[in-house]
Amino acid sequence: MNERRLQAPLKHTLWGVLVLTCFLTPWAWSQTLKPSQPLPSKSSSGLSVRNPAAALATITLEDNAPKALDFIVAVVDNEPITNLEVNRLVALADPSAAKMNRSALLLEALETLIDETAQLNVARQAGIQVPPDELEQAVNGTAQRNQISVDEMRQRLKQQGVSWEQYRSQIRRQIMLQRVREREVSGRIKIQDFEVDAFLREQSQTNGGKPADIHIAHILLAVPEKASGDEVAQLLTKAEDLLKKIKAGQDFGKLAAQYSQAPDRNNGGQLGLRSPERYPSLFADAVKGLAVGEVTGPVRSGAGFHLLKLVERRSAGDLPSTVTQTHARHILLRPGGKLSQDAARAQLTSFKKQVETGLAKFEDLARAHSQDGSAEQGGDLGWANPGMMVPEFEAAMAKLSPGQVGDPLVSRFGVHLIQVLERREAPLSVRDQQNLARNVLRERKFDEAFKNWEREVRGRAYVEYRETPQ
Repeated sequence: MNERRLQAPLKHTLWGVLVLTCFLTPWAWSQTLKPSQPLPSKSSSGLSVRNPAAALATITLEDNAPKALDFIVAVVDNEPITNLEVNRLVALADPSAAKMNRSALLLEALETLIDETAQLNVARQAGIQVPPDELEQAVNGTAQRNQISVDEMRQRLKQQGVSWEQYRSQIRRQIMLQRVREREVSGRIKIQDFEVDAFLREQSQTNGGKPADIHIAHILLAVPEKASGDEVAQLLTKAEDLLKKIKAGQDFGKLAAQYSQAPDRNNGGQLGLRSPERYPSLFADAVKGLAVGEVTGPVRSGAGFHLLKLVERRSAGDLPSTVTQTHARHILLRPGGKLSQDAARAQLTSFKKQVETGLAKFEDLARAHSQDGSAEQGGDLGWANPGMMVPEFEAAMAKLSPGQVGDPLVSRFGVHLIQVLERREAPLSVRDQQNLARNVLRERKFDEAFKNWEREVRGRAYVEYRETPQ
């Protein structure tokens, strides 16, 4: 076996990145890969993806190149790698890589393809496959996230010189690579209890005297510029009544959505996590002595009366002390038999119009039509922490305000119609904090574990170099 190694290998195929990003947003491979375990995205040489449309145009030219240029440059465990494949990958290089001469880029791309071919062989040996329905879901999900139909996506690819089968093949390849990497690498990462405890102790230490970031939510009762004394008094009384309701246990976010006159009312009045200096001093001073979750007010500003809630206080590097939970419900239709995916989408679009026009109640439609276990509860999914739903469902849910019904969404389970009922900030339990700490520690270790596995797979592979790529 030829032992020579050329440039340091890329961490994943740039062509694979192209097919997953040529419509701006990648398919989420969440069945196995957790958000805390990202794969490295750049090679040591810095070769990276350039503008996808330009790359596709280059690929078109390469596909029309004379056949004499397409020859085998290497063989990996009986799998050939061709000169055309190498050139396709180089076509995706960012222009900043131009300082590398073309020969170096070709060799870099060849090493990447060798590594990935060896990893795909591991995937096949492990029996990893991509079922046709899952591949369809990946393709449909990409189209939906970019707000185009599958037919439109197919047409755009055709205009860019990429065949539909070529596109599907490369998506299948990337799913397999992602799965085998997660399967093989995750088992190598061990997080001990003492590491979690040490991490949490470190997080609880002071932050060198720097003020902690704060997250405030507010309810604004606006006072008109020329309001009379009686009008001001009435608004103050209303603010005090709202404060009593909150202290009696009513949800701050729901009251904000109902009564606040600020633009952020549909988001529960939340203003985001930031340093105290980036808040009005009136707000920062008012919450200084509050515990997380407490409410104060009414506080008078030039705009009116505010009720202020301290949602979170966090020093740099701290784990969050609270989590935003979402209460949602859905209607699920599972395509199959006489029900196509397009028909399911059309049916759910009709349901959405009925709910929005008051012709039907969401929960009644869910009980009558939804095809999962939540149907008896009117589609109610209960309170959910981030990460509990599949990413495509969670991403769509996160865009909805309380009370809003989204457009039909395709996931691996079928087609959903989602309605968000309410949101709240809930304190993290000890177990939740331990799980977060494990995820952070796992992310720190993942890159090194992946590199070690990548080297081992390459070392076991039989690699025969045939010709120098051109």
